[in-house]
Amino acid sequence: MTMRSPFKTLFILAPWLLVPALVEAADPQITWPSGWQIEALPQASEQEPAKVFRQRGVKNDAAGTPLMVMELTMTQVESGHQVNLQAVLLEMRKSVQKDFGRGGYQSVCTRIHDTTLSHLAALETTCTITENGRHVLSQTLVTAVDGDKAYVLSYAGQAAVYAQSQEEIRALRSSLKL
Repeated sequence: MTMRSPFKTLFILAPWLLVPALVEAADPQITWPSGWQIEALPQASEQEPAKVFRQRGVKNDAAGTPLMVMELTMTQVESGHQVNLQAVLLEMRKSVQKDFGRGGYQSVCTRIHDTTLSHLAALETTCTITENGRHVLSQTLVTAVDGDKAYVLSYAGQAAVYAQSQEEIRALRSSLKL
């Protein structure tokens, strides 16, 4: 199995929080684990002020095959707009399940529960993706809001690598400067 098609779902989730923005915000600071390839993702238009910050890290094997993908998105929220994190996360989870289902995979996700992202109160769910009964991937979605900024942290990986990477993931999450 190639990892490209299952990881494709990870990259289409961030737009759920995109709403009109009024002011620019400082970019989050991320301390990525050693050995991850990092890329800042382009804005929609170079003429528009930066309304969205996106950065992706990929952990590859020796052959360059992605084993883990993690992406943080920060979106500026229009003044006065209330983000319903529960509804956003439900839609994201539904999208993950539909997209993997179209690819022939089955997925089961945990109930949405409280957690933290850096210093912020957040909501989280983790999906287990199987193929013919075999656990092949895990994906976690975390959402948080801080004033006029909404955050989505999404990370996915091959089942064994995801489990082995939990300490790296915890360290990244706690070191985020949002």
